[in-house]
Amino acid sequence: MFEAEKDKYLMKHGFGATRLKAVLFDMDGVLFDSMPNHAYSWSHAMTQFGLHITPEEAYMHEGRTGGGTIDLLAQRDWGRRATEEEKQTIYKAKSDVFSRCPEAPRMPGTYELLKKVKADGFTPMVVTGSGQVSLIDRLNHNFPSVFRRDLMVTSFDVKYGKPNPEPYLMGLQKAGIQPWEGLVVENAPLGVQAGVSAGIFTIAVNTGPLPDKVLIDAGADLLFPSMQSLCEHWEEIRKTFA
Repeated sequence: MFEAEKDKYLMKHGFGATRLKAVLFDMDGVLFDSMPNHAYSWSHAMTQFGLHITPEEAYMHEGRTGGGTIDLLAQRDWGRRATEEEKQTIYKAKSDVFSRCPEAPRMPGTYELLKKVKADGFTPMVVTGSGQVSLIDRLNHNFPSVFRRDLMVTSFDVKYGKPNPEPYLMGLQKAGIQPWEGLVVENAPLGVQAGVSAGIFTIAVNTGPLPDKVLIDAGADLLFPSMQSLCEHWEEIRKTFA
């Protein structure tokens, strides 16, 4: 069913064939329905520093490191770049607001998909721009025995956040695989751009308020309306890319 998309991907990147070994998952908006909390936290915490971002714009910046987002806002609203000390102070304020939000639930369909990925012998990985200290505990609690810490990429591991391909290139390196041996699952345009730039077949799931066109224009190779829908089509995807 997805042969045409696979052939287009292979031609675009000049690869000969796919041989699926790992699936690289973004976290916020993919594993957890946490983006509403992040959008709220960004929009409310920034005002005390004279910075302004709407919840809708927060979705457009999703995937960027916290420092990278703050720097963009500072250049726009202050007319200069933020210092490292300012970035740390502002990001802590955002994190404090986020910590007071209700805990985000697992995205419907995600755990079922992860179990299918593991059962089929593929390696599930996390590639996130998040720097949450409790990240590992949350993943282990919600998705027991699925992820390994040495196969995760977080904001602590990279110099450049999405849309730079560095996070996904590092994911490939940690897994010891080539681009044509992985799939990326993303919900944000910057994350889609990062996956595509890394040469990996990139599946977008539109779990937020952005129009589908934003994700398609970012370069998504496939688009699903939800993680549940992706889970329901997994067997077809596996047969196409394995």
